[in-house]
Amino acid sequence: MGAHSKGAVRPGNGAVPPSKGSVLPGPAADTAPLPQVRPPGRDRCFDTLRAVALIRVVTHHTFGWAWAGMVFPSMGIMFALAGTLMAKSLERPPLKVIRGRLRRLLPPFWFWGFFVVVAMLIHDWMPGRQIVYWVVPLGDPPGNAWGEQACEILWYLRTYLWFVLLSPLLLRVFRPAPIPVLLLSLSPILAFHFAWEPPDNRLGTALTDLATFLFCWMLGFAHREGVLSRLKPLAVTVLSLAAIAFGGWYAFTHQAETGSYDLDDIPLAQAFWSAGFVTLLMYAKEYFRIDFAWLTRFRRTDRLVTIFNARAVTIYLWHEIALILAVPLIDQFWNVPAFEKYLPLESQWFMFGIGWILIAVFVLLCGWVEDVAAKKKPKLVP
Repeated sequence: MGAHSKGAVRPGNGAVPPSKGSVLPGPAADTAPLPQVRPPGRDRCFDTLRAVALIRVVTHHTFGWAWAGMVFPSMGIMFALAGTLMAKSLERPPLKVIRGRLRRLLPPFWFWGFFVVVAMLIHDWMPGRQIVYWVVPLGDPPGNAWGEQACEILWYLRTYLWFVLLSPLLLRVFRPAPIPVLLLSLSPILAFHFAWEPPDNRLGTALTDLATFLFCWMLGFAHREGVLSRLKPLAVTVLSLAAIAFGGWYAFTHQAETGSYDLDDIPLAQAFWSAGFVTLLMYAKEYFRIDFAWLTRFRRTDRLVTIFNARAVTIYLWHEIALILAVPLIDQFWNVPAFEKYLPLESQWFMFGIGWILIAVFVLLCGWVEDVAAKKKPKLVP
């Protein structure tokens, strides 16, 4: 992922012609190895956060714990990490960057969507012209009740895609006044809640999701541009805790409207809780210089983090289908007396474990599409 600097040492036989007036190296210097210039590696802290975020998503979709989003707001973290990487990529021509992002995202989505669409067609679904959203998910793709659970995760891909398309403009607006723009990025969700409610359709849903996570995306810009490292710890802590407090207060005082304090169902609470939480997380990373370099000492854990990041789209797309398939699979276990006697077939934790086994199977069967999309040699395990 890292880019080579213009002054990088070029590969060759190690001989560098002396400049005029330089001191010729002696025998010892001739035999000394030249220092290797390596491109900067991946940020293992960010890689680990992305892996934990994916695990939390699967956990939430298995158990439905409302408090899980408060303990670790996965979607806000994922949008902030994506914003950081997007700002880094936009050091290159914007059109080339956007084309590269689309190339990496759409083929895995098309591959996954082929099976979902075929399954819905078998179950009496007849698509109309809105099937175009199955080609480019700028809006929620249509479907029927049978595919509803499998498709409910597509809002993230739709929101991510819009942020990618808008990033060149957002970054241009952000750079002249980063702190004011970052703070003002919470104003759209406030406006949608108190001034104008978006319509209950594809456009309105997309606008709400964009407004909910706009701050987190822009926070990724602030991290990449070095803005966070220049802020005072006290100011960051006070404002972040205030945002968390407001988000938590709003979630708990508006349970009657949604039946739960789940942040996923309360956009205003989600926006402020995620803003405060992710700001503290990313600022702490910069302030304490956390890089998770120690992770490489634990080979299996480090390997697992690598797989999660190389197959992030595959895991996200297929995890809901894995959880759906886990239910009829476990039903079959009841027909085996030994399984019925010794396995906790009624436990959600057992379904959680079976779900991860099926996710691993999907990673092996379908993960290679991510390699093809990235123009890499397809591998079963990255």
